[in-house]
Amino acid sequence: MYRILRLISRLEAASYLVLLVATAFKYWAAFDWGVKVVGPIHGVLYLVFVAAILRQFQQLRWSFKKAVVAMALGSIPLGGFLVEQWIRRAGTESQSASSIRQ
Repeated sequence: MYRILRLISRLEAASYLVLLVATAFKYWAAFDWGVKVVGPIHGVLYLVFVAAILRQFQQLRWSFKKAVVAMALGSIPLGGFLVEQWIRRAGTESQSASSIRQ
């Protein structure tokens, strides 16, 4: 579960960076093809990211407030990478807690 969520977070953040580059090309080089392709891809990845956070935040032991903050971070450049680190931390804490129980 954590691996997939981390992957979605990284893909969303990377697509945002690619979209920013495509936007720069659109305005500086009059090359709008990149935005027309990357924009919808990023939009779908962001929706998948939001759906994944909403579906998994309780298993991550996050409050709803932290889930909303994670979704908001996904809407700013590099924010998805920070959320990916939160997910990694939650995964390692969960694994260490389960090893203590055994």
